[in-house]
Amino acid sequence: MSRAERARRIATAAAFGGGGLGAIGAAAYGVLLTEVQIARKVIGQPFGNAGPGGEGLYGDFPGEPIQLVMLGDSTSVGLGADHGSQTPGAVISAGLASIAGRGVQLRMFGRVGGQSWELEGQTARVLDESPKPDVAVIMVGANDVTHRIKPQVAVQALAASVQQLREAGVEVVVGTCPDLGTIQEIPHPLRFVAQRMSRQLAAAQTIAVVEAGGASVSLADLLADEFRQHRVDMFASDRFHPSATGYARVGEAILPSVATALGYLPAERDRVPDHDRGEGIDDVAHAAVLAADSAGTEVSAIEVSGSDRGPRGRWAAFRRRRAPRDAEQLASASGDTAA
Repeated sequence: MSRAERARRIATAAAFGGGGLGAIGAAAYGVLLTEVQIARKVIGQPFGNAGPGGEGLYGDFPGEPIQLVMLGDSTSVGLGADHGSQTPGAVISAGLASIAGRGVQLRMFGRVGGQSWELEGQTARVLDESPKPDVAVIMVGANDVTHRIKPQVAVQALAASVQQLREAGVEVVVGTCPDLGTIQEIPHPLRFVAQRMSRQLAAAQTIAVVEAGGASVSLADLLADEFRQHRVDMFASDRFHPSATGYARVGEAILPSVATALGYLPAERDRVPDHDRGEGIDDVAHAAVLAADSAGTEVSAIEVSGSDRGPRGRWAAFRRRRAPRDAEQLASASGDTAA
C-alpha cells in the first residue's frame, strides 16, 4: 500500500468511523510510547504546564484589528520560548500586521499537552467568545502520536474543528504534526518508527483539513534537518519543544498562508504553482504525502478545468508560500501599483 493510499484510508476512516493503528503495529507503538516516557522522565519538565503568554495587540495601526486565534497543543502556545513575543502566534501576528497594515489581536486557546480530541472544547470556546475570529491557526498532532491515539480518531477531531470554524466564516490554517524523528532521545530504529508515524498522521491531517475547507502547512521537513544540525539553537532545554529560533521558523512558514487566506496577498493567492519551486497540482492524497516530506509546503483545494474533483478525488495545489521581505515585495504581492 502506498503512503498516499494509507493516508487516504486514515482520513476516510476518520470521516466514516472505524479503523485501528494502521501500518504501525501495536507492539511498535507501545515500545515507542515507553521510550518517549523514559526520555521525558530523564529530561523532566523545565517549563511546567504553561506557555510564556503572548496574547495581545500587535501592530500600531488605526481601525479594527484582525482577530487571530491559536488552537492545539503546547506548540500552539509556544512552550519552550523565553517570552510571549517569541511564540509562533506572536510571530504570525506581528508579520500579519505588517503585511495587512492593520493591528492583529492574538488570543490563545491551546493547551500544553493538548490532543486533537480537545479541539472540540477549544473550538466551542473560540466561537462562544466575542469578537469572532477572522482566522484560526491550529497546531496539533505530536501528543496524539505519543499517547497512542488512533490516527483516525485524531484526524476526525481535527476535521470536525476545521469544519465548524469554516461554517462560522473563520479562515483556518493547520500546521500539521511535526516530525518526531528529530527527537534524538528516542533510539534507533524507533526513531524511524516515530518519523513514519508522525508523517503518516500529517498526511492524513492534510487530507481532512482540505476536505473541510481549510489549508494545511507541513512542519515536519521544515525543521527536521535544522533540528538535527543545530540542536542547541533549534531545541529548547527540554530537548522536545522548539526554542525561540525554532518557533520563528514555524511562524514564518505559516504566516504567508494566513495572509493569503485572509486576502492580503492576492498575487500569492492567485499564483499558479511553480514546478521549479517544487510546487504542483495533484489529488489531495498524493499532495498530502508530498507536503509531509517537504519544508513548509501548503496544501489547499483547487479547481482543474472547472471541477474540484478528478479520477482520484479532490484536486489540491501544493505550494511553497513566501511572505514579502520588503516594501517593494509587499506592494507587488498585495497587488498595489505605483501611481
